[in-house]
Amino acid sequence: MSTITSTGVAPLGIGPLVIWPPVVQAPMAGFTNLAFRQVVRDYGGAGLQFTEMVSARGFAWLDDHGELPDRLWGVADEPRPMGVQIWDNDPDTLARVGQRLIEECGADVVDINFGCPVKQVTDKAYSGSYLLQDPRRVGEIVERVVRACEPVPVTAKIRLGRSRREVTAIAVARAVEQSGAAALTVHGRTAQDYFAGQADWQQIADIKPHLQRIPLIGNGDINSPARAVEALTRRGVDGIMIGRAALGRPWIFRQIAAALQGLPVPPDPSAEEERDCLLRHYDRIVDRFGVGKGTMLMRKYACCYAQRRPGARQFRTHVAQVRSRAEFHEVVRTLFPSAE
Repeated sequence: MSTITSTGVAPLGIGPLVIWPPVVQAPMAGFTNLAFRQVVRDYGGAGLQFTEMVSARGFAWLDDHGELPDRLWGVADEPRPMGVQIWDNDPDTLARVGQRLIEECGADVVDINFGCPVKQVTDKAYSGSYLLQDPRRVGEIVERVVRACEPVPVTAKIRLGRSRREVTAIAVARAVEQSGAAALTVHGRTAQDYFAGQADWQQIADIKPHLQRIPLIGNGDINSPARAVEALTRRGVDGIMIGRAALGRPWIFRQIAAALQGLPVPPDPSAEEERDCLLRHYDRIVDRFGVGKGTMLMRKYACCYAQRRPGARQFRTHVAQVRSRAEFHEVVRTLFPSAE
C-alpha cells in the first residue's frame, strides 16, 4: 500500500522498507518469541514485528561457539519484514552482532535499545537507558552500527530521558538522526518512571520538529484502536509501536489496522475463541521447550490474557501452579475468565 488512507495515515518508511499498517509490534524481553509472533500473525495487522531484545555480548559469545540465542528461535524462517533489537554499550560489539543478524538471521531491521530501564541493563551493564545521559556516545554507537549494517536500516529506541529531571530525548534524537539511523522510536516515559503513570505523548510530539529526515515512531499506552488513530493523526508521529497491550490481546493489531483504514473495527474474539487462542499459544511454546519448561513459561502469558477481567485473580492463582499439559488445559477450560 502506497497511498494515504481516509484517516490521513500514510505507510511508514524505514529505509527501503514500506511498512503498512504503520504499526510495529514491540520487542519485549521474555515475551515476543516466535510463538507470540505467530499468534499475532494469525490475526494480522502488524506491519513490522520484532524479536525479543537480545544482548549483543551474549549473542557474540554464543555465536563464537556455533549457537544462536533462544531469543532468536525461528527468526530466519519467518515471513518478512522482521526486526531484531540488540543492546550493549560497545560500538564494535553491536556492529559485529548487527552484521551477524543480517547474515545468519536475515534481519530486515537492526534496532539498538537505548530505552530499557531494567537495572541489570542500566546499573550493571551501563547500557539501555543509562546511555541517554550521553547523546554523543549514542551517536557514536549508531554511526558504527549503521556502517556495519548497510544497506539494511538501523533504528534506535529511546525513552524521554533517565529521569523527569534529566529529559534528553531531543538531544538524543538529533544524535540518532545525524548518525545515519533510519528511524527513531520514543517511549513516552523516563527510565525512572519504568511503567508507572501515563506515557507523555506531548513530549513525544515535541521531538518531531527536530527530526529532518527520519520517521518518528511513538510508543506507550496505546491500548485501543481509538488511541492508535489519535496518535497517528494528532500527535505528528509517523508510526506507532504496541507493546504490553498486545500480550493478552494479540488481535489488537487487526483492530487498529481496520480503524486506520476507516473500516469497522472487528470485535474482540468470543470467550471460546480466546481460550482457543491461549491454548494454541501454549501448544507452540510446549513444542519448542517441552511440557515442563513450556508450561512454566506459559504461565505469564496466561495471566496477560486474563488481565483486567472478572475472575482473573482466581485464574492466576491456579494457573501459576500448573505443571502438566492436562493441568493447564483444565484450568483454562474451567477458570479462564469470560470476556462476555
